[in-house]
Amino acid sequence: MAAPQELTFHEFEMAADLLAETPGATTVSSLGELQSHVSLAVDMEDQEDGELEENDQTQLLGGEKQPPNFWTFSYHQSFFDVDTHQVLERIRSSVLPIPSQNFVRHRLRHHPDLYGPFWICATLAFTLAVSSNLATLLQNWRDSSFSYSPQFHKVTVAGITIYCYAWLVPTALWGFLQWRKGVREHMSCYTFLEIVCVYGYSLFIYIPTVVLWLIPISGLQWFLGVTAVSLSGAMLLLTFWPLVRSDTKVVSAVLLTVMVALHGLLAIGCKLYFFQFLPSRSVPVTQAPLHQVTPPGSSKTSAAS
Repeated sequence: MAAPQELTFHEFEMAADLLAETPGATTVSSLGELQSHVSLAVDMEDQEDGELEENDQTQLLGGEKQPPNFWTFSYHQSFFDVDTHQVLERIRSSVLPIPSQNFVRHRLRHHPDLYGPFWICATLAFTLAVSSNLATLLQNWRDSSFSYSPQFHKVTVAGITIYCYAWLVPTALWGFLQWRKGVREHMSCYTFLEIVCVYGYSLFIYIPTVVLWLIPISGLQWFLGVTAVSLSGAMLLLTFWPLVRSDTKVVSAVLLTVMVALHGLLAIGCKLYFFQFLPSRSVPVTQAPLHQVTPPGSSKTSAAS
């Protein structure tokens, strides 16, 4: 705690010394000068503080206006800045599309993410490979001569297929829409990341479908595949129809048909490659040779003739 001597006002000591030297002088001028000095010092300190605050605000505003570089980690971190609630809502909208709600405008809201599409594609590739191996094992588990060996190459095939589809098709679609935007007036286009995000979430419905394909009933498998393609294709149609409806009818119809056809070919290709069932092996039945039994009197009759 500070001593009482340190808390005294030295300005009053200076005024007392001046009065002792010049008794006839008044203290009004001295006090006025002291107040002016104090107020000037306070004003200078306030001005310096204001300049510092303005500099800090200018630096903050300048930092917000400058976007991060593409090769920095902060640039890519923004595409993974999404919480669990947003991901679940986007998955629900992709599985159960609503005609009155556009996926980009009502769910993405100009904030696409790569977290959901990345893990959806990874989960689908892993599920395809594991389910395919389990289907082969369940099909031949009764065969005593069957020797199971894990087919690890299917993980690579599934990963390449899914990720190529999830990136190459949106890239081609984005390029086509950009070209049509330059040709046709009053035609808008989604950003590249928005299209990638839409295609990534549209593949989620294939994950439970692949798991249910373990049921060894061919008709049920095809029914589940058609249902998944219908729901996922409806989500794509409802999302891209507001963009292509301003184009010509022929271009709109061809583009939407190709999009749904590619989505269906992906499901058919996965069904035929990863869940192709081998024909059941028929066990050959060896029959013993039949011995002809001749009656006892037939040999004598033939000898007499």
